[in-house]
Amino acid sequence: MTRTHWTAVGAVVAALLFAGAATVASAGDGGSASPAPATDSADAGFARDMSLHHQQAVEMSFIVRDRTQDADVRRLAYDIINTQANQRGMMQGWLDQWGLAQIAPDREPMAWMAGGEAHSGHNAKTGDVRMPGMATPEQLEKLAKLSGKAAETEYLQLMIAHHKGGVDMAQGCVDLCSPGVERQLAEGMVQGQRSEVELMTGMLKDRGAQPRE
Repeated sequence: MTRTHWTAVGAVVAALLFAGAATVASAGDGGSASPAPATDSADAGFARDMSLHHQQAVEMSFIVRDRTQDADVRRLAYDIINTQANQRGMMQGWLDQWGLAQIAPDREPMAWMAGGEAHSGHNAKTGDVRMPGMATPEQLEKLAKLSGKAAETEYLQLMIAHHKGGVDMAQGCVDLCSPGVERQLAEGMVQGQRSEVELMTGMLKDRGAQPRE
């Protein structure tokens, strides 16, 4: 389990280092960088949507950090907080660099991917629009009321679903985003979050539970 965990962390760290170095290089190349993506591009859509997706992962990790004393779960939560907060800051920085808004209220989540609404978890009856794997407000409220093993299990089940949704989104950027640092970061997300799903599935098994369908 430890080897798998550090493989995931290593993949994400490598992607962050590459993307950060490449961003600095492109900022100082005398204006020869590629044109900024359009606001309706996959590049901009992924940066906006994944920033919000990461924000919820960080929120869930802060919740479980205070609801358990288990060292492995707390370590995982800290890793997700640090990694995804850093990645979120990077994507928001790219949007600023491109001169684009952080939020596009006139566009539904996942509109940048083929099928748009079909990928967003849109509920026409309630108007709720969530990205793949996103927890509902009710699920977050439930997590905040649990403690110990129950909180650990709920967190791992929610985060596995969250990561699987994140992998789908990141793969969408790999397929659709322009070549460059953002696509490279998305590739690292795919590898890192798949490895963490494997890790969390094992942690659930140790607690007599399984991922939810």
